[in-house]
Amino acid sequence: MPDPREATLYRMVLPDHECPFGLRAKQMLESAGFAIDEHILRSRDEVDAFKAEHGIPTTPLIFIDGERIGGSSDLAKHLESSGSSVN
Repeated sequence: MPDPREATLYRMVLPDHECPFGLRAKQMLESAGFAIDEHILRSRDEVDAFKAEHGIPTTPLIFIDGERIGGSSDLAKHLESSGSSVN
């Protein structure tokens, strides 16, 4: 059996809020059989610094096999175009 493809997921989980798009991205990656290297952004400052560093307006941010994919809607399009299952 081949090794699973690897995905890196940066998503926001604050004490009072878990980003639903980050959770959706994690579920899509799991459904598609990816090994996930998950990075949780746990404070507003951490989220803001991460967004500024990567030039993005929102989280999550997903990389697959080192390639920057984007957010959860970008991930859904990527999985669909590559023939991976999306639930």
